[in-house]
Amino acid sequence: MNAGPLTQTSARKPQIHEDFDRVSKGYDRMCAMNPGYRKHLGLSAQRLQAKPGARLLDLCCGTGLSTAAILVEHPDASVQGLDASKGMLERARSKPGLAGVEFLHGDAMDPAAAGAKGPFDGILMAYGLRNVEDPDLCLERLFGLLAPGGTLCLHEYSVADSRSARARWNMVTCGIVIPLAVPVCRTTEIFRYLRRSVLEFDGVQGIESRLTKAGFEGVKTLPMDGWATGILHTFVGQRPKETPGR
Repeated sequence: MNAGPLTQTSARKPQIHEDFDRVSKGYDRMCAMNPGYRKHLGLSAQRLQAKPGARLLDLCCGTGLSTAAILVEHPDASVQGLDASKGMLERARSKPGLAGVEFLHGDAMDPAAAGAKGPFDGILMAYGLRNVEDPDLCLERLFGLLAPGGTLCLHEYSVADSRSARARWNMVTCGIVIPLAVPVCRTTEIFRYLRRSVLEFDGVQGIESRLTKAGFEGVKTLPMDGWATGILHTFVGQRPKETPGR
């Protein structure tokens, strides 16, 4: 399970949108140097299994890389994107391929308050659950935003259940990600936070338990390939279909 409220990581959560503002101009360059980054987002977007014309929410959309992945897999979908970082949203809104997306500024803890108009047929939340202040309350609210039978996909790092995954995560972040952030983003703080937040957050079983507790059914964890094997996962759950007469 995640660490308690007095950890360095937890204390920083309320201000990480400011850290993302600072790296927004270099963020896409950092992601481009991550082998499989776009492919893995595409896999999670595909795992939404949305029907044509679906209404989808891209929560914690950042610069729109996850939004673009959704549109590749579901070109007929109606998509809203939401993020807490104004800098990241500015980059997303500037991309011609995302011109038809409604981007909202707000807290992932309460998407409805930011203008997210459910019910949604699917929600993709990439790299976001470990960053919210109350993951369980967040999941309860996302459950409420889904239409009956709708799917939630969490695209998230989780290494707590695997010693080898933790070791590789430390190697990649300390040996590659944080050093690269110096010339590309001129700051390393958000990437140091990234390393710590993943190490301190739930293992796979913990995230699955949170989803089940929030009311999702058919909860399962699907893998990624390459360096992200055992580190990055898609956590999938559905809001149950309402029974006749309800």
